[in-house]
Amino acid sequence: MHSLYRYRQLWQLTLAHFREIIREPGVLFWGILFPILMSLGLGVAFTNKADSIRKVAITTSTDISVIDSILKSIVQQSVKPDKTSNLCYSLTLKNEKLGNSTFHFYKMDWNEAMLALKRGKINVIINQKGNQPQFQFDPLNPDAQLTYLKLTKVFDKSSVAPIEETKNIVPLTITGTRYIDFLIPGLLAMGIMMSSMWGLSYGIIEKRSKKLLRRMIATPMKKTNFLISLMTVRIAMNLTEALLLILFAWLVFHITIQGSIPALIAVFFAGNIAFAGLSIAISCRTAKTEIGNGLINVVVMPMMLLSGVFFSYHNFPDKLIPLLQKLPLTMVADCMRSIFIEGAGFAQVTIPIIVLTVGGIITFALGLKFFRWY
Repeated sequence: MHSLYRYRQLWQLTLAHFREIIREPGVLFWGILFPILMSLGLGVAFTNKADSIRKVAITTSTDISVIDSILKSIVQQSVKPDKTSNLCYSLTLKNEKLGNSTFHFYKMDWNEAMLALKRGKINVIINQKGNQPQFQFDPLNPDAQLTYLKLTKVFDKSSVAPIEETKNIVPLTITGTRYIDFLIPGLLAMGIMMSSMWGLSYGIIEKRSKKLLRRMIATPMKKTNFLISLMTVRIAMNLTEALLLILFAWLVFHITIQGSIPALIAVFFAGNIAFAGLSIAISCRTAKTEIGNGLINVVVMPMMLLSGVFFSYHNFPDKLIPLLQKLPLTMVADCMRSIFIEGAGFAQVTIPIIVLTVGGIITFALGLKFFRWY
């Protein structure tokens, strides 16, 4: 009888805990429905893509008559000259098993092509040497290598002289054109976001769930001082992490800051203010760690995928790019990249700094207004 009573007690406790969970709609949504919605959205975005679009620059600094004649003879559709984007040719390679590959060719001068390469808009530059095309790209970029291999076959079939596989490649290994030069500023921006969202926002929610904030309210403490102190510590931690990452990148990959260091510092603090304010707004009332986890993920995950941290957001459809450029993480990453690899100064990053700072102040004020201790 004693054994039966013990098992019945275990069953009743298990049932009580289960009812406690299912009575929280927020827990059910963020724990069950949100991952399903995320998988659905990402699955549609990355698996239903009929064509892979690759953008290539043709430099007009040299004679490109041979390249023009080859492309005119093989393109499936004529493209009207576009003064805004310099799009001149479009070529689609059809493959039923592997999917179609569409190449957009843009005529640019050398400086425009290098700037587009640094920003991730293109990954291969074509110019003409003699009667053969010459390909310039980062040899460590697998996407650029694939673009080169596919285009080589196209040009080889259409050119008079066979393309020599080694002499027509000019590796771009100078500072600013490598993938690591693109990646490091993105990692710095992502570090600010992740540290603020998880270290600051989740920390407040966890303290509230453990009733620690209820104890703090008994002390003569202002909400403003409490939140600003948390933000100050977090910004100091972010600064230490950023300096260590920059030092590591300089020692191992020889990455240098080509632009204004004071402008970089201003962008860093503006990004911290923006994400700290957003963190306060998210965590101002939430008391459940499961709901807080979902709220943070709904902010963090889309920006990690869409803001161009690991790959350029110019790979997305052109209609989405203006929207993606307005995301806080995109603004921070773009400003940092422009300073690191384009030599930008305050003039180029002033507007994003103002937008990020004002946005952070507004979200902080909202979070402060609706903040509750328990």
